[in-house]
Amino acid sequence: MRVFLFIIIAGLLSSCNGINKILKSKDPEYKLRMAEQFYVKKKYHLAQAIYEDVMPNFRGSPLFEDIYYKYAYCAYYQKDYLNAENLFKSFLEAFPNSTKAEELDYMRAYCFYKMSPKIPLDQTNTIKAMGMLQTFINTHPNSPRNKEATELIDICRVKLEEKERLAAQLYFDLGQFRAAGVAFTTLVNDFPESEKGDEYKLMVIKSYFKFAELSVDEKKAERYEQVISECNDFVDRFPESKLVKEVERYISLSNNNIKNLNNEQTKTST
Repeated sequence: MRVFLFIIIAGLLSSCNGINKILKSKDPEYKLRMAEQFYVKKKYHLAQAIYEDVMPNFRGSPLFEDIYYKYAYCAYYQKDYLNAENLFKSFLEAFPNSTKAEELDYMRAYCFYKMSPKIPLDQTNTIKAMGMLQTFINTHPNSPRNKEATELIDICRVKLEEKERLAAQLYFDLGQFRAAGVAFTTLVNDFPESEKGDEYKLMVIKSYFKFAELSVDEKKAERYEQVISECNDFVDRFPESKLVKEVERYISLSNNNIKNLNNEQTKTST
């Protein structure tokens, strides 16, 4: 283990000494050759340092575009997606007519996709990725990258849908049934094309039914009426759903509960 660690440290020191020697050179052509070699060998952290150092020497030259292009990709290949996106953007501003413009326009959006976090976390980058990918499709309608861009948008949408579902389910699991009903309704409306739309709508019904059950007697009939209204809306939206029978059961339960409440009120009044 110690021998292995020594080899790693020795390798790092050797790399540091080697790159320091390159950076101290006063020959920009030599520096560029070394940066290219490191880039080809996928030693992107070394290539990046040299490209950054040598770029001012080639600004305005025919080589500058390619240098900037590879410099930006050095950040991307090191998974520094935030910096990479910014560099891709700067490239497009510096070289708007480049033959690589479409590619880097796509890569900007792809960087945000790569920064999209796990479902429970803040999804700002996911939303940005979706917006930028859609803008790419609109801006480059004939791009061969549009198929992948569309697939990535769908992946992002599924992630956002699942995050919203988990939040709604949490309200239900915590017994906050009115909030759950509102959250599942929002979920249905936000993702109208979802394959799980009928499942979400059933959760709306279950949430409001539970809410009605736990309500004070004076409010129960009104809230069971809301359940029936949601059930009717379910049947209108999802007439072919396999969940229709369960929804009909909630209609029956709600009607029976309203009838029982009315009977109790009649008995009390007499």
